[in-house]
Amino acid sequence: MNDCMRLDELLPGRRALVLSLENEEAMRRRLRDMGMIEGTVVECVGISPCRDPVCYRFRGTTVALRRRDSRSIRVRLVIET
Repeated sequence: MNDCMRLDELLPGRRALVLSLENEEAMRRRLRDMGMIEGTVVECVGISPCRDPVCYRFRGTTVALRRRDSRSIRVRLVIET
């Protein structure tokens, strides 16, 4: 099973490990300043009714990201045991 995906594909309540940030430099810098770096666990908290933006939680922070920004973040599902 291939568990690598884009962050925008993560469903509410699921958690994933950030593998890479492939955004443009300014957005990548902004995300890193907020604490989203490679190896960070991120959880999808909710999706707006129009499906954009999507709310994520990581390192004690909740952030709403546009789908086009979260589409450029590669993640791997965290398997809950």
